[in-house]
Amino acid sequence: MFESLTTKLDGIFKKLKGYGKLTEENIQGALKEVRLALLEADVHFKVAKDFIQAVQQRAIGQEVMASLTPAQQFIKIVKEELTALMGDGEPKIQLSGSPPVPIMLVGLHGCGKTTTAGKLARYFQERKKRPYLVPADVYRPAAVEQLQRLGEELGVDFYRPQASQIPLEICQKGREAALKGGYDLLIVDTAGRLHIDEALMLELRDIKNILTPKEVLLVADAMTGQDAVNIAKNFNERLGIDGIILTKMDGDARGGAALSIRAVTQKPIKFIGVGEKLDALEIFHPDRMSSRILGMGDMLTLIEKAEAAFDEKQARELEKKIRKDSFTLEDFRDQIQQVRKMGSLESILGMIPGASKMMKAPGADFDEKELVRVEAIINSMTPKERSNTTIVNGSRRLRIAQGSGTTVQEVNKLLKQYAQARKMMKQFAKMGEKGFRRGGMPFFS
Repeated sequence: MFESLTTKLDGIFKKLKGYGKLTEENIQGALKEVRLALLEADVHFKVAKDFIQAVQQRAIGQEVMASLTPAQQFIKIVKEELTALMGDGEPKIQLSGSPPVPIMLVGLHGCGKTTTAGKLARYFQERKKRPYLVPADVYRPAAVEQLQRLGEELGVDFYRPQASQIPLEICQKGREAALKGGYDLLIVDTAGRLHIDEALMLELRDIKNILTPKEVLLVADAMTGQDAVNIAKNFNERLGIDGIILTKMDGDARGGAALSIRAVTQKPIKFIGVGEKLDALEIFHPDRMSSRILGMGDMLTLIEKAEAAFDEKQARELEKKIRKDSFTLEDFRDQIQQVRKMGSLESILGMIPGASKMMKAPGADFDEKELVRVEAIINSMTPKERSNTTIVNGSRRLRIAQGSGTTVQEVNKLLKQYAQARKMMKQFAKMGEKGFRRGGMPFFS
């Protein structure tokens, strides 16, 4: 996410820091490079132009020139203007009104609406709401079955339309069923087309008029860049939308859509999809996103993910085990599983300030598959071996390697990491209470 833009901006700021004292000429040169970096990231040309003008007005003046650290002050201005560009404040989902509150998802064919409907259902389910899914896309083959399968996976109820029902009737009957069942939310997955046409818009307008949804959310594919921006503009002008969900953000190294879409449509990005799994949906925080773009990390989101993934009771048990020096390989495996719940290793490291540079450093190897191999090795051990690694001799190591599809060298590496982790845990125990407040897994490397 934003990898190419982050790299380019980092190079520009590094050059500025080397000057010590900034002149108007230095700043103008930096702004030209920033503008070029934005255009290469597929940011809308007018958005890039307005952004540079806003930064320039603030940068060429006392705010930067009179600062003790002019380069840092310049970066601060860029961060603040980036945040303002993307929305400046957390956009809220409107859920007021009599339940079931309708949320309508719209967008073109292939943008990820159905999966996003499932992700939204999971998101609200975790926040103690009872969502109800309505599959109103009768044109795409297996679209109804896909949404129903997601509902079954999540344990979320859904409407089962009859073969003869048209989208409008499905929405009406779906709302009646949700009302009867006492559900809080009605999440409606509508049909898309390969392009915006009048037939699509008429159908969506009819559904909107009948449901009067609190939120009409456009689902747009971030990887299409300027196309996503133009689609959002068209949908807003012809249908009227309340916000945007950008999907496939994890695969978009440029980020032009995220930086342009709000400025062009004046509608906020409310969520971003950052993976294929149903938990890979994040609230879009403009201030946190600007920090990520500038390589400053996003510790608040990381903490929120950790709090959601880590079981407090389990963390307390782990604390006791560490204090008693009875931390086993089973505990080690449990910690790995909890870290994996937070998302990909790359996305986690991307939220830690400075970690993006570490990831690009020569010799840096953050292989996601290593965690899978570690779990396989531990699972291939007997309960006795997991609780007492001193009995794992040469023949046992060979058996474990064969059983896990790994090598003896990899088994040896894990046992060495585990020994180091135990040593580190003892140091945490000596530190007392403060060493344990977060639980988690600070020792896997």
